[in-house]
Amino acid sequence: MKCCIAYASTHHGNTRKVVEAIAKEFGVELVDVTQTREKDLHDYDLIGFASGIYATQFHQQVKNFAQVNLPQNKKIFYIMTSAMNRDFSKSMEDAVGSKNATVVGKFSCSGYNTFGPFKLIGGTSKGHPDETDLQNAVEFFRGISAE
Repeated sequence: MKCCIAYASTHHGNTRKVVEAIAKEFGVELVDVTQTREKDLHDYDLIGFASGIYATQFHQQVKNFAQVNLPQNKKIFYIMTSAMNRDFSKSMEDAVGSKNATVVGKFSCSGYNTFGPFKLIGGTSKGHPDETDLQNAVEFFRGISAE
């Protein structure tokens, strides 16, 4: 199975840690969308979109990348790191909604956050993603890639 993960990790590198753990284990190709705007994704069987969460939204460059590059009828998944450790994948609907994509999984974990007022208290979710988070991400990917 040929897979890539398009990601943006601009604050503390939380998302990059997660996708690198998956890539190390499975040989998944990583595409940093802050550096790469366009890529032909037609040959990939599974495409992931990963981002830290910014005001309940995926990073704008991840959304832009998906809208421009995601071919029709692909299997996709989401990876999110945030202080709230919740599902924010709904923020990707405008980018992928017309692509007839099948979402095969969603993974979320805590990420160190010093945005805005949280900086004054030393941040939240310090130390995350930790080794347990990374192992959980690897197991998540193992599950969706086996389907």
